[in-house]
Amino acid sequence: MIEAALLAKVMDQVASRVSIAGDALVAHLRSTFPGVHFTVCSDDDMPARLPSVAGNTFCRLYYVASSAHCLTLTADAEAATGLVVALCDEEAD
Repeated sequence: MIEAALLAKVMDQVASRVSIAGDALVAHLRSTFPGVHFTVCSDDDMPARLPSVAGNTFCRLYYVASSAHCLTLTADAEAATGLVVALCDEEAD
């Protein structure tokens, strides 16, 4: 389960580290929030039909569930075991 309070903390961490991305950002998030699976990608890589669960100027967050050894996107916070951090394009409005 991913609690709502965690979403704000993750967004704050991403906002304070806009100069790092990719593996460095994933490593930072995993060390800051142990036990939570993180994936970082571009927001353009996320399916348009799936609304983000939270977002700010720097990123949008999506829930990930791991069941039967497969990771899937989900809208269910109860089933979520991790987050996709989809970084927003700096030039987008």
